[in-house]
Amino acid sequence: MNIREQIEKQETDLLAPFASKSRESKGRIISEKQHPYRTDFQRDRDRIIHSTAFRRLQAKTQVYIENEGDYFRTRLTHTMETAQIARTIARSLGINEDLSEALALAHDLGHPPFGHAGEHELSECMKDSGGFEHNWQGIRIVEKLEKKYDEFNGLNLSWEVRESMRKHTIKPGIKIEEEFNPKLQPLLECQATDLADYIAYNAHDVDDAIKAGLITSHDIEQLKIWGRIKKVFKEQRFSRTCVRYLIDILVSDLVNNTTLLLREHRIKTVDDVRNAKKKIICFSDVINEEIRELYRY
Repeated sequence: MNIREQIEKQETDLLAPFASKSRESKGRIISEKQHPYRTDFQRDRDRIIHSTAFRRLQAKTQVYIENEGDYFRTRLTHTMETAQIARTIARSLGINEDLSEALALAHDLGHPPFGHAGEHELSECMKDSGGFEHNWQGIRIVEKLEKKYDEFNGLNLSWEVRESMRKHTIKPGIKIEEEFNPKLQPLLECQATDLADYIAYNAHDVDDAIKAGLITSHDIEQLKIWGRIKKVFKEQRFSRTCVRYLIDILVSDLVNNTTLLLREHRIKTVDDVRNAKKKIICFSDVINEEIRELYRY
């Protein structure tokens, strides 16, 4: 038994029964020889990190222009923070951490410069050619545009990563190809990554806004989620600690609520996840409304 096989056995022994297992992957478009000490999902993660598109995230805007200062987040640092939160959620729920990390690292590969404003403008420019959507572009990058291998175009990622990229934050009117089972729910690892992204940008965009002086703690005191934090910290420490505590509140609520839902819906297998009437990983109703209030603000 080589190292990869040992890791795959550990996944079977230690991960939850509803977690995605590397050895159960549906494989790649072009078949490749198995690696002696990395699983398929670990190889996917590594290919994404070493891709040209991943490096280009460094110069792309999250909210603030990069040259305004080295503090503000770029699309690359946002991606790294999303990956950290996704790993924490995955580990806490007993699902596949390597797959969750790969999905988090890939989730914004297709974003153009200038954040969502850039995406909207580019979509308008391309409206006669079907528009532009960053999840579509991310799939094009990993399937066609990357040129790092002699044997194929793209990164030849596993089916599970490609499917999850297509089902990342599905927008109305966006059709999912039959190859990716549009009627079925995404994997738990995909669901975890979607909400890790949501947690990261809500918390860190506010952090950047406070640092930039565009808002103050007084401006957001009326928001319920910030009222929770205000009760814990003194005013002079608020701006330095609020975002850290906000992330802890959201991740803790997500993990605790999801654990209850897994039991309530009797989720035992990946098929149970796929066939559920709605997504399993979610916030409690109270926290969901409070974070939506923050998002609207």
